Amino acid sequence: MGSPTKPARTALVLGGGISGLLAARELAAAGLTVTVVEATENWGGCVGSHVVAGLTLDSGAESFATRSSAVADLVRELGLAGKIVEPRPGGAWVQLPDGPRELPKTGVLGIPANPWDPEVRRSLGFVGSLRASLDRFLPASVGASKDVSSVSALVRARMGRRVLDRLVAPVVGGVHSADPGLLDVDMVAPGLRAGIRSHGSLAAAVAAQRSRPAALPAALPPSGASGSSDAGRRPLAKAGSAVASLEGGMHTLISALVADLQGRGVTLKSGSAAKNVARAGDGWRVTAADSTYDAGLLVVGLPGPAAVGLLQAAVPALAGRSPESGPDVRLVTLVVDVPELDSRPRGTGILVAPQAPGIEAKALTHATAKWDWLAAAAGPGTHVLRLSYGRLEGPATAGVRATGPAPASDPELLAAALSDASALLEVQLDRKDVVDWDVVRWEGALPFAAVGHKARVAEVRALCAEQPGVAIVGGWVAGNGLAAVVSDTRQEIQKLLG
Repeated sequence: MGSPTKPARTALVLGGGISGLLAARELAAAGLTVTVVEATENWGGCVGSHVVAGLTLDSGAESFATRSSAVADLVRELGLAGKIVEPRPGGAWVQLPDGPRELPKTGVLGIPANPWDPEVRRSLGFVGSLRASLDRFLPASVGASKDVSSVSALVRARMGRRVLDRLVAPVVGGVHSADPGLLDVDMVAPGLRAGIRSHGSLAAAVAAQRSRPAALPAALPPSGASGSSDAGRRPLAKAGSAVASLEGGMHTLISALVADLQGRGVTLKSGSAAKNVARAGDGWRVTAADSTYDAGLLVVGLPGPAAVGLLQAAVPALAGRSPESGPDVRLVTLVVDVPELDSRPRGTGILVAPQAPGIEAKALTHATAKWDWLAAAAGPGTHVLRLSYGRLEGPATAGVRATGPAPASDPELLAAALSDASALLEVQLDRKDVVDWDVVRWEGALPFAAVGHKARVAEVRALCAEQPGVAIVGGWVAGNGLAAVVSDTRQEIQKLLG
């Protein structure tokens, strides 16, 4: 049992995902004695790793958005600035019912900045681009005046169903594993509706977001400056890069963060699931596994349902405010020996429109075509493919959502992945081509920003703010993506300390 002498100078963090680890770092930097408890044996949550065919690969998030400096700043602080890499040029594709098309490069959630771009017109056709271009003549209030709106309602109102079905649905399905009719546009694309009011149209709002300079170093340090070879890296100078990653994988960020916490004297307790939370004098008391912890400050970095469920006893007003669980996603990683894929037939990968026949995957990432460092590590002719399965279908009816059809067992997933990859890449892949493979399951762990979610998050945080010394962090309150999580976590911890 922990019983600190000065509870006000101690902090307990529940959850060892990136939000929990970053919260612990901020608290330790402020001089507090910090303990982090994590239910599993692994740190990093959805930023994890696994070994497939001898390659240490990302098992979850494999990149971060560069539209803010949040992640890049953290990377620099941890001494990893020289490891930042951008994806290989070439872009991604989308699989439509009538075949594959190049995905427009100047979009947000698949929403085009210019409906008449050649890539957009090839996907939409003349009539689709004509309808989408009417967006510029609509009043700014269309789609932007309601308190809440789904992604699909906004896109359909301003640009039409063809943009929604052929561009937005594949992107949203690939990124958020959900139907765009289920998602709160203000959570998954913050500032987009405000941009319509400022710039007069949805296309102009998208163009404004895309024109912001990428928050990356102007260039990488000279060879050897980071203590490793520059092989497999690409220089960073283009403002148009929407995402970046780290040489070696995003999971290296977690390794660096854990090492940083250990250097700061933070206590890390894995395999210790929190069971109950209660007020204890001026602080908090938490039971986790067989231990009890007393602390002046409490940070809850757990998925939404678990966070609200644990805090309900101490904050009764939270009853009935638990968010919906996220989608159950299955990620199949294939390492294949297929030299025909050296030509990168679908660029960095391909997203799948829900109505595309015969394909069960919602997206395929050609990881060795996307990241030069990984291609160098895998070697000529060897390729890493990531296929994801599981998407929440909509619209929601009476709170019930159906999960799209997807294979369940590992053998079924392997068979589906080989079939889907063959169809999507137009290169036949057989079991004999597979060097190694793995399945990673994310069961309800990914953030799910249902329509109205932003308002519900605000209510939950307002209720918790009435209790001194507690903060809630994580993707379900911050929004999907590492940039949103890092930025939000730092803001919330500064509020807590203040």
